[in-house]
Amino acid sequence: MSSRDRILGRVRRALADVGQDETPYGEAVARDYLREHGERGVEQTVDLLAENLADYRAIVHRTDQEELPYLIMRLLAQRGSQSVLVPPGLPPEWMSAADPTRVQDRAVSTPHELDKVESVVTGCALAVAETGTIVLDGSPDQGRRRITLIPDHHICVVRVPEQVVSSVPQALERLDAARPLTWISGPSATSDIELDRVEGVHGPRTLEVVLVSAEADGQRQL
Repeated sequence: MSSRDRILGRVRRALADVGQDETPYGEAVARDYLREHGERGVEQTVDLLAENLADYRAIVHRTDQEELPYLIMRLLAQRGSQSVLVPPGLPPEWMSAADPTRVQDRAVSTPHELDKVESVVTGCALAVAETGTIVLDGSPDQGRRRITLIPDHHICVVRVPEQVVSSVPQALERLDAARPLTWISGPSATSDIELDRVEGVHGPRTLEVVLVSAEADGQRQL
């Protein structure tokens, strides 16, 4: 008998006197938790998102649709990026003012090839204000998960207010659980047992989030 068989046997014996619960999963788990903490308007929710993103050491920018291409151009220039990875469905006008060489998201690209790319620009599925979290779901404007994990610099565009929700429960209602969801709270970081922080281990060292509104309200960096 293998170790696996012995462990499963112990589990079966431990559960032998446990009755079968036919309650549907949706009813078996209580859903009476708060859907959001506090009451906020749209502007307050977006401000909370910006505050929590910055608290996680993301660099936050605000702009409008007209200025977005020029902001992306400046961010890439400040970074000194000579190449930028773009997913296939990224709106072309976002990159219309940028100079770096575009690298297409290709299935045959190796991790070594992707590591040579200096920046990646994507959209997002949602942003959660209470947790300062950006959610990617692999849609055409975001590309495959690996393109946002290997390059060292990620610029993520969030459409305000339609892609901003207050809380995780609200986000889960709008997301498709069957898609490859990536939840990002700030740049990649980890700490050892002595709490020495190291960035860039599991993804980009630098995350820049652009909150772009439909109205012309100027650009502000937090």
